[in-house]
Amino acid sequence: MGTAADDRPAATAEILRLFRDRGHSQYGRELVSQLEHALQAAWSAERAKAGAALIVAALLHDVGHLLHTLSEDAPEHGVDDQHETRAAFWLEQWFGPQVVEPVRLHVAAKRYLCTTDPDYLRQLSPPSILSLALQGGQMSVDESSAFRSNPFSHAAVALRRWDDTAKVPKLATPPLEHFATYLDKAWEVGNREDRQ
Repeated sequence: MGTAADDRPAATAEILRLFRDRGHSQYGRELVSQLEHALQAAWSAERAKAGAALIVAALLHDVGHLLHTLSEDAPEHGVDDQHETRAAFWLEQWFGPQVVEPVRLHVAAKRYLCTTDPDYLRQLSPPSILSLALQGGQMSVDESSAFRSNPFSHAAVALRRWDDTAKVPKLATPPLEHFATYLDKAWEVGNREDRQ
């Protein structure tokens, strides 16, 4: 008889493995690891009573940073790793748009918030301000309008706000395994959507 881990979707097993293998790397120039950042964002989403898909999107929004071999100081050398695009492409193999699109849009959400909310721009950390310039800076009127019209823009903005607060050194959060059930559930929903 197999264990619960044996019955787990391949998506969940692969994501847990990736975070265990690479999640302890530094999150850019912030004072947390990639794993700590992911857990803090997901925990914020859970405490906000978000659905499973958005909790998973919060957990995985920066997984693109774990999928390349660029150095953590790449932005200081003028390199945008386009982690949001890399992450969305990788996640599409397992999850539906409820997970993938907020991840794909979380950088656009930062640009949008910087354009529409001066207080938001002032609270960004120095590494986030540096990456903002590489990611296109503030949006034009047309870009802002296009972003607002996207059906996932509200989810992306919520995710972005959790992302920005998920940089607290040594913050106690639930462990990675706590979020495995959400991964399983989001995978099931994504597969159900594919079959329809």
